[in-house]
Amino acid sequence: MQILQILNSRVYLLPSFLPFSALCYFWGRCYKFRLMDTECDTPLGSPPPPDCFCCNLSRVRADCTLELRNNIIRIKGQHSLPEDKKASHASHHHLTLTLAAIMLASGLLLVALLACLCVILLMSTWRQRKLSGKLPPGPTPLPFIGNYLQLDTEQMYTSIMKIRERYGPVFTIHMGTRRVVVLCGYDAVKEALLDQADAFSGRGEQATFGWIFENHGVVFSNGERAKQLRRFSISTLRDFGVGKRGIEERIQEEAGFIVQALQNTGGNFIDPTFYMSQAVSNVICSIVFGDRFDYEDKEFLWLLGMMLRSFTFTATSTGQLFEFFTSVMKYLPGPQQQAFKNLKKLKNFIVKKVEQNQRTLDPNAPRNFIDSFLIRMQEEKSNPNSEFFMKNLVMTTLNLFIAGTETVSTTLRYGFLLLMKYPEVEAKVHEEIDRVIGRNRQPKFEDRVKMPYTEAVIHEIQRFGDIIPMGVAHRVTKDTKFQGYLIPKGTEVFPILGSVLRDPKFFSNPGDFNPQHFLDEKGQFKKSDAFMPFSIGKRYCFGEGLARMELFLFLTTIMQNFRFRSQQMPRDIDVSPQFVGFSTIPRNYTMSFLPR
Repeated sequence: MQILQILNSRVYLLPSFLPFSALCYFWGRCYKFRLMDTECDTPLGSPPPPDCFCCNLSRVRADCTLELRNNIIRIKGQHSLPEDKKASHASHHHLTLTLAAIMLASGLLLVALLACLCVILLMSTWRQRKLSGKLPPGPTPLPFIGNYLQLDTEQMYTSIMKIRERYGPVFTIHMGTRRVVVLCGYDAVKEALLDQADAFSGRGEQATFGWIFENHGVVFSNGERAKQLRRFSISTLRDFGVGKRGIEERIQEEAGFIVQALQNTGGNFIDPTFYMSQAVSNVICSIVFGDRFDYEDKEFLWLLGMMLRSFTFTATSTGQLFEFFTSVMKYLPGPQQQAFKNLKKLKNFIVKKVEQNQRTLDPNAPRNFIDSFLIRMQEEKSNPNSEFFMKNLVMTTLNLFIAGTETVSTTLRYGFLLLMKYPEVEAKVHEEIDRVIGRNRQPKFEDRVKMPYTEAVIHEIQRFGDIIPMGVAHRVTKDTKFQGYLIPKGTEVFPILGSVLRDPKFFSNPGDFNPQHFLDEKGQFKKSDAFMPFSIGKRYCFGEGLARMELFLFLTTIMQNFRFRSQQMPRDIDVSPQFVGFSTIPRNYTMSFLPR
C-alpha cells in the first residue's frame, strides 16, 4: 500500500526534480533523498502497530543523511528508536517512503505555495491600483493572465465592445500584466487625442513591431526623439513631392504600370494581393530609395511577402496572444518567431540599401529620403544629443516602407471585394468616371471634387474595412485627469478607431457597407468628423495625404480600364474579415479584371 506515515515528526516536502529527488525537513533540518516503494500497510492516520519500524520512528538526529539503495530510502548515521525495538531492528536502519505519498505531499505544498503567491499578487495588484489613482473601471484581472478570460484573442475587437457595454466608453483592461485604458467612440477618442493632445501624445507598445524597433524610428519612439524624427520625416517627404504635383505624377506613372500588368493577365482569375502591394509600395520606394522595382523582381516579391506575413500576424489570434504574454512567448517556438525573422530580414534589406547610399552619397544632391537622413547625420555628428544616427535611420526607413505599403494596398484589396459584392455601386462609379474623366486621359487628384459618389465610395471602403481597428497604442506623458478619472503617467491607452468608424451617432447603419454615409440629400460629398482611419492629434499618420491620393488615383485608374468579376455570385461573397486584431485582413479571393 502506498502511504506516508511518520509519527511525532514534522515533515515538509518540496519538489526538486521529482520523482528523482525531493527535500525533506525533519525538525527544520533538510535532507536530500530519492523516492521508492514501501512494504508498510498501515493506513494513513491509523494507530501505528507496535512492530512497525516505520510507524515507530520517533526521531532522526541532525547528523543523519538519507540515501536511496535498491528503491529504499535509508537513514545513514545514528538515530533513535524506542528501547524495546533497538535489538530487533538493529539491522534495519532504514526508512521507507512511497513515491505516491511524496508526490502527494509535494503537490499539496506546491498548491499552498501557489495560493500564497496568488494572494501576494492580488494584494500587490490592489495596492498598485490604489496607488495609481482613480483609474477607469474594468473587469478584475487575474494574476499573470490579466483579463485573458474576458478577451477572445480571435475576436479582440468584439470582446472589447462587449466590455464597453458594461463599463462604458472609457475602461481599463489588463493584457496579461500590461495595464491599458481603452477609449471607445468619437467623444472619448476626440477628447483624448485632440482636446488633451499633449497628455496623450506618448507611444504605447505594439509587441510584434516593438521587438525590432525598440523605441527607435519615427512611429514607435517617444519624447524628443519622436518629435525630431517626425518633424524631419514630414519635411523631407514634402521635399520629395508629397503633397505636391510631383508625387501625383509618380502615382499616375505607377498606375499606368499596374494597368499594364493587369491587362497582361488576359482576364484570368488572379489573386490581386501582390499586384496591389507592388503598385503601392513602388510609390514609397521611389521616395525612400529613389527608384521603383519591376513587377517581376523576385527580391521585391520576396520582401513584400515577408511584409504581408508580418502584418497579417498582428491580426491573428497568436498575434493578439503575443500582446498578452510577450515576455514569455518571445522565447517560445511558434508563429511569432517567423514574424521576428521576417522583420529582421526586412531590416537587413534596409541596412543594405543604406550602405549602398553611403558609398555614393553626394552631400549637395540628395537623391532620396535615405540620402537626406545621412546628410543630417553628418551635420549633427558633433551633437551628443542628436537623434540622427544609424539605428534611427534604419528604423524610420523601415517604418515608412511598411506603413507606406500595407495599409493602402490592403484597403484597395478590400475595396475590390466590396465592389464585387455590390455591383450596383461599381456601376455608379464607372458612370461617374466616364462622365467626369472619360477614357482618353488619366485621372487627376483634382477630379475628386467633381466626383462625389466615387469619393464617398472610397471613404466608405476605408470606414468599413477599418484596417487598423485598435489604433496604434498611445501612452499618457503625465498624470492625466480624464472624464473624472486619474490616469497615471506612463499608462498605455488604446484609442479604438474602429469604434469611432462605427459610431451610430454618425453612421446610421455602421455595420453595413453604404456610400450614403458620406453623401447628403443632394448627392454631394459629406464629410464626417468621425472619419479618422489615420487617427487624429499629435500622433496622426503623417502619410495621410499620400494615402488619400494613392487610393483615389489607383482605384479610379483601374476602374477606368476594367470591370471586376468574381467566381462567386454577389450574394455569396463574404466580406467579413479573415482576421481582426491590431490590423484587419480581408479574406483571400480571386478575381478577374475584364477590359472595358
